[in-house]
Amino acid sequence: MTAFSTAFPSGRKRRGEGHTRRDEILQAAKELFLELGYNSTTIRRIAERVGISAPALYLYFKDKEELMLALCDQTFGYLLDAVAEIERSVEDPVERLHRFGEAYVQFGLTHPDEYRLVFLNANLPEAIRKTGHRTVTDDPTKPGVGGAMVFNRLVACLKAAEASGVKLNYPPETCAELCWMGLHGLVSAFIMKPEFPWSDRDLLIKGMLDIHQKGILREP
Repeated sequence: MTAFSTAFPSGRKRRGEGHTRRDEILQAAKELFLELGYNSTTIRRIAERVGISAPALYLYFKDKEELMLALCDQTFGYLLDAVAEIERSVEDPVERLHRFGEAYVQFGLTHPDEYRLVFLNANLPEAIRKTGHRTVTDDPTKPGVGGAMVFNRLVACLKAAEASGVKLNYPPETCAELCWMGLHGLVSAFIMKPEFPWSDRDLLIKGMLDIHQKGILREP
C-alpha cells in the first residue's frame, strides 16, 4: 500500500509561515558559518541543510552577505532588548552604566556561538567591517545596523551621566569604545579559553566593570 503524505513540500511554506522558514535559514547559516567559516560556506550548502533549493532560499535572502548581516542584527537584538529593560527600570545614570556593562557580559556568555560569529570572525561583510559601530542608524530596519544601535545607546547613557553632573575623563564616544574594548577582551577570553583555570569568573567580571567605571568617571 502506498503511503500518502499531507505535508507541504519543504521548499514552500504555507501562507503565514514564511517567518519560520526564514528562521530555519538563519539557524542553518549560523551553524555552517561556525563549522566551515564564512568564506567556505555557500548558499547551496545552507539550502541543503534547510532542505530547500538554492532558488527557494533566494526568496528570503539575496546573497550570503545579507544572511550574515541578518545574523548580526539578530544577535545584537538580544542585547538591545536587555538595554531597553535597563533604560526602563534604572534611573540613576551611573548605575545604568554599570548595568549596561553587566548586560553586555551576560549577553556574550549566554550566546557564545553568536558572539564568536559576530565579534571573533575575521570575515565579516564589508558593510560592517569598514563602518562598524559608526554605521548610520537613521533607518533601524536597514540590515547591519544592530551593532551601531547598541553603541549609540551606550553613548547616550554616558551623555546622560554627563548631563546629570558626572564628569567623564574622556569624550562619551571614547569612553564607550574603552568600555567595549575592555569587556570584549574579558568575554572573548572566557569564550575562547573555557577550561583555563581562571581564579573566580564572577569576581573577574565585577573587577573589570569596576576598573572601567573608575577609568572613565572622574573622581568628585
